[in-house]
Amino acid sequence: MRKIGFKEKIGYGLGDGASNIIWQTIMLFMAYFYTDIYGLSAFHMGTMFLVVRAFDAIADVYIGYLADHTQTRYGQFRPYLLWFSLPFGIFGTLTFYTPDFGETAKIVYAYVSYTALSLFYSLVNVPYCALINNISSDAKERVSMQSYRFAFAALGGIIVSVVALPLTKILGEGDLQKGYFLAMVIMGAISTIMFYCCFAMTREHYTKAVDKKRNFRGIYDDLTVVVKDHNWRCIFSLNIASLIAGILKTGGAIYFVSYYLKRPDLVGLVLIIILCTRFVGALSTTLLYKKYDRVLSYKVSLIIQAIILIILFAIPAEYVLPVCLVICLIHFIDASSAPLQWSLLSDIIDNVEKRSNISLSGLVFSTNLFAIKIGIAVGGAIIGWLLTVGGYVGSAASQTDLAILIVRLIFTLIPAAFVFMMYLIMRQYRTHNDLQA
Repeated sequence: MRKIGFKEKIGYGLGDGASNIIWQTIMLFMAYFYTDIYGLSAFHMGTMFLVVRAFDAIADVYIGYLADHTQTRYGQFRPYLLWFSLPFGIFGTLTFYTPDFGETAKIVYAYVSYTALSLFYSLVNVPYCALINNISSDAKERVSMQSYRFAFAALGGIIVSVVALPLTKILGEGDLQKGYFLAMVIMGAISTIMFYCCFAMTREHYTKAVDKKRNFRGIYDDLTVVVKDHNWRCIFSLNIASLIAGILKTGGAIYFVSYYLKRPDLVGLVLIIILCTRFVGALSTTLLYKKYDRVLSYKVSLIIQAIILIILFAIPAEYVLPVCLVICLIHFIDASSAPLQWSLLSDIIDNVEKRSNISLSGLVFSTNLFAIKIGIAVGGAIIGWLLTVGGYVGSAASQTDLAILIVRLIFTLIPAAFVFMMYLIMRQYRTHNDLQA
């Protein structure tokens, strides 16, 4: 099998770095931006996350099918990086613009811009995810490439935390609405450049024949093949639970540090620490797990992570350093095990394509991005609705005891429950030996 060089692994990683310049901004700041900067109520914010993501998730499936039936001189999946990275960067900027409109018009603008951003994200990210199976057919190489991918994803988040937050203050000159927009102009430009580098530094070495006669009605036949696969159903469910937990662990960080620890001055530092930890964790995947079974290793990581999240809930707010260390440990475990989870999708693709003899990479990844979007929608809605129940008031100097308790639950026990749910799902996953039996 062809060994993938360092340059190509870096190029592939740059693609997720590009995505996460915008994606991590959404994960880390979007909820806070809409409630405390843009001026939406927590209820409207949570509802919008649910509605937009549900619509976008459906679009993912069609984009995956379209990518599977694309054939150009640049390859099957790489052209999407060339075509749609610039619009993605532009709408990443426009989503963080606060227009001088009335309340209703601002809600409409938020829905339209956020929907467009999500759609262009799918148009670059679905083909990007599917690209890995066309770059390599070796399971170990794919784990290595996923490791680079998640390391650069964390690096994209580090860039956002280190550069974007200070830029909002510097460029805004006291006006955070202006600051967020101008900072995202720069972030959008960086994202676009990184995507172009990904396009230039990668090649599709293993392409499959494309049936150009199939039309969009054929999506139902292809979906039937995918959905019948037991392991696909497991990973689909897993991704929903994973992203609910993920959005709570990241989107809840600003609220947790600001109102439970009562250290809003540490928000930027904590976010940088989280993302640096994730960068190191992702690069550690091969070193930590290369001698062990991928499925077993992933199950163990989930149990450990759930236990540590429960411990985090019990640590008093005055113990700031221990809290930060525990948060780092949680994200290190999560980041180091994530490439194992995503490498399982490549195994699923190999199995379903072998049985059906048609290209299904785009559809398998897009349906799981569908699951991810559902998880993000539900996770964002949970944050917005629970904050509403707790009486949270955006931009307030202090919050009620109930609101602070809700913030703690959002960041610790609730994601712990979803991580444990992921473990239960993985117990149903069938390994190669199980499938052979």
